[in-house]
Amino acid sequence: MNNGKRSWMLYATLLIVFWGVWGAFSSQPNSRYGYPNEMIYIIWAFTMLIPAYFSLRRTRFDRRPIAAVWGLLAGLTGAGGQLLLFEALSEGPAYLIFPVISLSPVITVLLATVLLRERMARLAVGGVVAALAAIVLLSIPGGGSDSESTGPWLLLAILICIAWGAQAFCMRKAALVGANDGTTFGWMTISGLLLVPVAFVMMGGLPADAPWQAPALTAGTQVLNAVGALFLVMALSRGKASVVAPLTNALAPVLTIALSLVVYTTVPNIWGTIGIVLALVGSTLMVISDGRSGEDSVAPGVEADGATTPREATSERT
Repeated sequence: MNNGKRSWMLYATLLIVFWGVWGAFSSQPNSRYGYPNEMIYIIWAFTMLIPAYFSLRRTRFDRRPIAAVWGLLAGLTGAGGQLLLFEALSEGPAYLIFPVISLSPVITVLLATVLLRERMARLAVGGVVAALAAIVLLSIPGGGSDSESTGPWLLLAILICIAWGAQAFCMRKAALVGANDGTTFGWMTISGLLLVPVAFVMMGGLPADAPWQAPALTAGTQVLNAVGALFLVMALSRGKASVVAPLTNALAPVLTIALSLVVYTTVPNIWGTIGIVLALVGSTLMVISDGRSGEDSVAPGVEADGATTPREATSERT
């Protein structure tokens, strides 16, 4: 297994850890203190500046228009989906919305297969199928029912699913045109900040009675979210989008459930248990398939450390 393949696995693993921990504690500001979700978005947008600084400190910012286009598309699809999520949650039940959103890797896989012509070995295909099934099963609620099975929230959930699936594709495409990780993440940070006024308008003003623990806890959890997003950019610049997206989306909830079991003594239902098994099986198949494959998973024009090669960068400018 070459260094390029090992690197995408490393960053995908770090992403799973950061997003798994973030998922276990991300609801606390709202559930404990009633902190508005829009305010959580605003704080998240500013926490993106922290990993953006470190990612750009040793990297030249790519000023080419093509790098800006794909970086902004990745940022706007991700941040726009987040804002749509707030509206969807105000219209419908979360336990019906999130299973729809969780299918976003399907969009990524389809786009990568059709537009990028990514090929997968049979083991990898089996792993992707298992991971996608795991994502759905992990989103099935443990109980309760709701007679509202359709409504405005359904369209919003579908739009979020498409947006977040397209975001991962745009990250991969940015790498393929020679944009380095720091540049792509920098544009994503700018995109998130551009939508802060929209979140502020949706919120209707700053929360007046929020205790200091609410923004502090929000900042702590959202830093994990922001750093995880950087690891996603780094994983997608080195590995296939059709493999990275299902893998990370399946295994991050597994870690979240494991932490919830320890911290909140929450036991997963039968569907969640099956989902955990499928996620582990799917990830194992993907890793084995990638280890057997002789194809280098590093994006064209991207070295093992994520830097663009001079030949690729030159070809993109002409």
